Amino acid sequence: MDEERAPRAAAVFDALGAEYESAFGASPAHHGSLRRLLADLTPGSRVLDVGSGTGRPTAATLTAAGHDVVGVDVSPVMVDLARRRVPQADFRQADIRAMPLADASFDAVCVYFSLLQMSRAEQSSLLHRLARALRPGGTCVVATVPLDVEDVQGVFMGQDVRVTSFAAEDFTAAVREAGLSVTHVESLLFTPAHPDAAPEPHLFLHCRREHPRPTG
Repeated sequence: MDEERAPRAAAVFDALGAEYESAFGASPAHHGSLRRLLADLTPGSRVLDVGSGTGRPTAATLTAAGHDVVGVDVSPVMVDLARRRVPQADFRQADIRAMPLADASFDAVCVYFSLLQMSRAEQSSLLHRLARALRPGGTCVVATVPLDVEDVQGVFMGQDVRVTSFAAEDFTAAVREAGLSVTHVESLLFTPAHPDAAPEPHLFLHCRREHPRPTG
C-alpha cells in the first residue's frame, strides 16, 4: 500500500471542499445511475458509499429513499460537510484501503470516481474487497474516468494531482475479475461546471455479486 497517496488525496479534496459538488453534483449520468441503483434496492438497504465527498448527490439521494448509508472519505473537510448536509447518513473519515469490511455486510456499494488516486494494484485489490463486502445478489456501482494512465501528474480543478486509471475495457475486466457481473454500462463525455474543467470521459458500471453456485 502506498502510504503517501491517502494524505495527498485528502489534501486535494480538503482544498476543493464544496467546490467539487458544484462542479460534479449536477451530472445527469450520476443522477441516472442513482435512479437505476434505487430500482435495484429493497427497502431499508444498507449501502456503502466509497469516497462519499460532500454527501450529495449520492448519500442524500439514498437516505431520502429510506436506505441506511455508510459514507467513507479520506478528507476530513469532505466528511464534515457531509455530516452537516446529510445528517441521516453515517460518515466516517478513513482510508478505505485499510478499513475493515466484513463479508456480505452491505446490500449495495457505490464507488463514484474515488479510485483515481490509487495505484492499479490498489484499485484491483479494493474491488475484490468491496465485492466480498456485498451480500450475494447485491449491487455495486462503479464510476471512473477510463484513461490508460499510470501515476501521471495533472491538474484537477486547480489542484496538482497524480492520477492512475485503466482503459475502459481493462477496467471492466478488473471489475469482472473481482467477482462481479456487469449488468449495465454507460459511457459518455462530461464537462464539469468549473472554469478550469475540460470534457472528460466517464464510465459507469452497474454490477452484481453473483450467488454462489451449489457444490457437490
